[in-house]
Amino acid sequence: MVTFISLISGSSGNAAYISDGKTNLLVDCGMSGKALKDALARIDVKPENLSALLITHEHIDHTKGAGVVSRRYDIPVYATAGTHAAMDIGDIAEKNIRIIAPKNEFEIGTIAVTPFEIPHDAAEPVGYSFIAGGEKLSIATDMGHLRDGLREELAGSKYVLLESNHDVDMLRFGGYPFPLKQRILSDVGHLSNELAAKFALQLINDATEHIMLGHLSKENNTPEIAILETYNALTDAGVNVGKDVTLKVADRYNHTRII
Repeated sequence: MVTFISLISGSSGNAAYISDGKTNLLVDCGMSGKALKDALARIDVKPENLSALLITHEHIDHTKGAGVVSRRYDIPVYATAGTHAAMDIGDIAEKNIRIIAPKNEFEIGTIAVTPFEIPHDAAEPVGYSFIAGGEKLSIATDMGHLRDGLREELAGSKYVLLESNHDVDMLRFGGYPFPLKQRILSDVGHLSNELAAKFALQLINDATEHIMLGHLSKENNTPEIAILETYNALTDAGVNVGKDVTLKVADRYNHTRII
């Protein structure tokens, strides 16, 4: 039985848990070691039973507790060479530094993992697709735009955690400094609700059955606005939300199950 849970999701922190009952993976750790232990306890998982930690990129909302967790529980950390070099997580055991590369599939226990490039202002960022229990799952967040080839790399994902970071008008007319607004809106910033909705429709046409919107901005979005944008885009295209696809939003501070 496959488990896919967002532990926390948003501009303040991100972490997701994937398991096939034999191999237990943590994707990102944007919380303290204690907070992670508490979050895992709420889903009846012990951190010492994690098989590996996979990092998408070095920003602190994805790496805050990564070093502590690796050192405390002797867990290998998988990331690109650029991300390993850029992360500020302290020293971890040499044997726990695992270097990966986009498009190069590898296995962790019984789960196959394929990193894919994401357009974000980080050293060498990636998203991840997994084959667990015969099903494909993907995490696609921190993307400034829908780059060429992204759709093909996620095609066939039954379950997708998809970024829906901001409402463009809320961001443009909000209180963020202008340079920060420009960064978020850039091609290496974050995916807007509008682009998330567009990509969600493409995913459904490529066999996705369950979508969880994540990495929402606290200041420039709300769960209601994000889900309505995607819901309207899907229904306008003739998709029956609830029958053809399930649609939900990952909670900012608590776990949300996609499976």
